[in-house]
Amino acid sequence: MEARYLRLESAATDIVINTHPFAEIIYWGPHLHHFTAEDAQSLIRPVANGRLDVDSPVTLMAECGHGLFGSPGLEGHRNGEDGSPIFTTVEVAQEGQTLTLISEDRLAGLRLTSELRLDACGVLQIRHGLTNLAASDWQVNRLAVTLPIAEYARDVMAFHGRWIREFQPHRVTLEHDSFVIENRRGRTSHEHFPALMTGSRNFSESQGSVWGVHLGWSGNHRLRAEVKTDGRRYIQAEALYLPGEMAISAGETLWTPWLYASHSTQGLNGMSQQFHRFLRANVIHFVQDKPRPVHLNTWEGIYFNHQPAYIMKMAEEAAALGVERFIIDDGWFKGRNDDFAALGDWYLDEKKYPDGLRPVIEHVKGLGMEFGIWVEPEMVSPNSDLYRAHPEWVLALDDYPQLLGRHQLVLNITLPEAFDYLLERLSWLLGEHDIDYVKWDMNRELVQPGHGRRAIADAQTRAFYRLLDTLHSRFPHIEFESCSAGGGRIDYEVLSRCHRFWASDSNDALERNVIQRGMSYFFPPEVMGAHIGNRYCHATYRQHSIEFRGLTALFGHLGLELDPVSADAREREGYRHYATLYKQWRQVIHSGTQWRIDMPDSTTLAQGIVSQDQRQALYIVSQLAMPDYSLMAPLRVLGLDAQARYRITLLDHPNIRITDEGGHTMRQLPAWMTTPQIVSGEWLMQAGLSLPVLDPESAILIGFERV
Repeated sequence: MEARYLRLESAATDIVINTHPFAEIIYWGPHLHHFTAEDAQSLIRPVANGRLDVDSPVTLMAECGHGLFGSPGLEGHRNGEDGSPIFTTVEVAQEGQTLTLISEDRLAGLRLTSELRLDACGVLQIRHGLTNLAASDWQVNRLAVTLPIAEYARDVMAFHGRWIREFQPHRVTLEHDSFVIENRRGRTSHEHFPALMTGSRNFSESQGSVWGVHLGWSGNHRLRAEVKTDGRRYIQAEALYLPGEMAISAGETLWTPWLYASHSTQGLNGMSQQFHRFLRANVIHFVQDKPRPVHLNTWEGIYFNHQPAYIMKMAEEAAALGVERFIIDDGWFKGRNDDFAALGDWYLDEKKYPDGLRPVIEHVKGLGMEFGIWVEPEMVSPNSDLYRAHPEWVLALDDYPQLLGRHQLVLNITLPEAFDYLLERLSWLLGEHDIDYVKWDMNRELVQPGHGRRAIADAQTRAFYRLLDTLHSRFPHIEFESCSAGGGRIDYEVLSRCHRFWASDSNDALERNVIQRGMSYFFPPEVMGAHIGNRYCHATYRQHSIEFRGLTALFGHLGLELDPVSADAREREGYRHYATLYKQWRQVIHSGTQWRIDMPDSTTLAQGIVSQDQRQALYIVSQLAMPDYSLMAPLRVLGLDAQARYRITLLDHPNIRITDEGGHTMRQLPAWMTTPQIVSGEWLMQAGLSLPVLDPESAILIGFERV
């Protein structure tokens, strides 16, 4: 008999699995220093009266046939039969911290392969493969991964959002029933990011036990946190299939997306830090080992008004400001003068660029910058040569009216002809021009995504992956950004194929504070595009100082989104200043450990990044609205070396005004702002640092250096 109880372990987290007769996680929590298999027998459950006469396990597949009476991990049938399988373990293989479990239901003709990997960072990767062992097709309605969690995980945190307001956190207390996130928009979506966190009551940034999960999938999905009537709790995650979309034929295997999961006893910070370390070690692969370059993207500077001579002036001004990568956005291709036409016609607009793109690219390169360009390959405008030639290439169900979004339709890239057309056009663009970077947009949801009369949303997502993979193989030197109207396609699976996310189409610094904080729970700063926009935000028409815009963009991958030629001298000096500040600190920002700070005043956000060797730290305090209290709470500077001493430096601030007459917020600044201070790391972490009272929509930047 094979070992019944097996363990996956890391320095932070252990997982114990009961493998026979069914595969069930019985422990997922802090590392166990003295575990033996015999210990696990203490968790053999009793059988309660008034219910079934046998125990009901919450297995990795959560089969209803065990008497689960909750949400099963598998739903489907074979012509109305074989719809309640029970999988029994037939093979177990463990190699290091990777475990493969094979289970079968021979009556239903199904095999389940479960793969679990526990990384040294403490992040669990898990997925299922369902194989059809019988001759006839098995219709899959649902295929999910189920992870049991501790009974004291009462609070659930997730994100809601919309275009230009992504990653908005919300919480519920879950005592009974279920909390469900469901996305049917055909892409990861602004509205329902595929992640949730659950944990002990009132878990915070630095306190409490937290379990966090993220589904690495760029299409429709469903996540669930459920409480059984017996008090047991579990999380489920799955790709969401539309009716009739998924069937597996004889011998075929359907794999779930990878589910990434983390447990922390140090609150949300501990969870995030595990995910960040995991991504940096396993998923994020930059084309070159070099600092993340300062961007300038032309969109909010010129929109569709492309004049090569003026664009070259923009490039000259950009280079003078310290920009290192110059990107031409929408409007460069044939007939693209507004939002109403030309998507799909990926040929250069020779009226705008009579000498081609090469002179502009050469000019940009001559100024010492890389060159990037915008595309939106998955879309087609009804007013385009492509649509007029091939209306049958649209992703649609036959005979139903098509709804426009952003005045455009979606190409069915599961069609070989459409796929090959895009591959040929993109290969022309990237092969015939000296391009370093591609901003890949996808600006609308999928409505009735199908071909003929059958739904194919899942296949469309997989075709997108295949297109990107093919381009990577042909042009391995090019970086890609996933834009998707801002935060519409941000997840770990697309991150394995791109190098940057555009977090939101809003450059409003006030909105960006919350958006970027929400994104930071699952993504490190070096992949989060954060731009300084115009003084008047183009998305909200709100106005912010250059200091607030600059500091807000600093804690990501910094860029500019504007026309530097038309900017006034003070604005240009601000752009130059923050580009320089970013370059001074980007090594710390893009490799350090991120800390979000619990502040008692909800109008104040504080966060920092500490270098891996704890020699340097950078903290920002942002005041979003009028403070609730007349004094700011001290900033507890987490992540420092308790035994070291640190020099405190005010690096940037919004020209805080002091008044003796009244009428403003401050009469006297904290002492450290006027008199140099060196303070122990222990004191800064435990007691903290006094803060000035900040005006609404402003921020200060504080540096710490070990002495």
